[in-house]
Amino acid sequence: MPTRQQQFSSDNEFVTLRVSAAETGSRLDAYLVTHIQGWSRARLQQLIEDAEVLVNGRSAKSSQKLHQNDEIEVDLISPPAVTLAPEDIPMAIVYEDSDLIVVNKPAGLVVHPAAGIHSGTLANGLAFHFQQLSRQGGTIRPGIVHRLDKDTSGLLVAAKTEVAHEKLADQFRARQVFKSYVALVHGVVERDSGRIDQSIARDPRNRTRMAVIRAGRSALSLYTARRRFDLFTLLDVELKTGRTHQIRVHLSWLRHPVVGDEVYGGGRDNTVRDPKLKAQIRKLGRHFLHAEQLGFRHPSTDKPMKFKAPLPGELEELVAILESESK
Repeated sequence: MPTRQQQFSSDNEFVTLRVSAAETGSRLDAYLVTHIQGWSRARLQQLIEDAEVLVNGRSAKSSQKLHQNDEIEVDLISPPAVTLAPEDIPMAIVYEDSDLIVVNKPAGLVVHPAAGIHSGTLANGLAFHFQQLSRQGGTIRPGIVHRLDKDTSGLLVAAKTEVAHEKLADQFRARQVFKSYVALVHGVVERDSGRIDQSIARDPRNRTRMAVIRAGRSALSLYTARRRFDLFTLLDVELKTGRTHQIRVHLSWLRHPVVGDEVYGGGRDNTVRDPKLKAQIRKLGRHFLHAEQLGFRHPSTDKPMKFKAPLPGELEELVAILESESK
């Protein structure tokens, strides 16, 4: 039997498997079907295609033949189906029609159930409020086409029909969706604009984190300085790819970590000397990252659609403090 290890975060389950001598020669997809319960072969093949499965640290094909002691890492970004209990969770609806719904997710709300999280998610709220959501995302992710981290606020689209889900998913896969975030980062970013083209993968020293890794999945973020303060910069960041924790990892690599980010911030929040400002950062209880703009083509009419969500009050308050101290 293979060695199986599981590690969890608020967003996903991470599984590590090691191939036994008896399983040498097995196809990768067939091997995963045997060892990951509750997942169909088709869904596992999709994970492989999306490079969410690594063999000895490298992406692979479904047909790859395995060898003894091969290490297989699987990022189960869409957990297997379990019962999803509808819950009356308030949602800020930005737009809705018969095909889709766009919501402004608050920080602190998990998008869908994951390891150790079975209720109180956006998916539970969608299941309560709407009866005809797409099931493409699995029974615990009804209609959800993409994700936001728990402590990232902002715009998220969900599909109500199978056709709408597939067409929206196609746009995300083809990188045709416009996704722009606002991030407050430590330090003064000197360039007015720039691009971070650095591959991302699991951090080999801590498998619950992501890191810039040369052999990882390609990831591209574009940034523009919106406002500079004495010790901080407010950035607009456009995502060209959608890797786990991409903006937070990229900005940390740039040595300008997101304010309030306890995972990738490197302790920079603790270096803030201004008592008022330091207290406000602690009061946030989240990182300063907000999905401000979302644009895509309507799955039925093909009409371009674009939405914008203002900064939440707690983020606006921190910006106001910085502005008052910069005068």
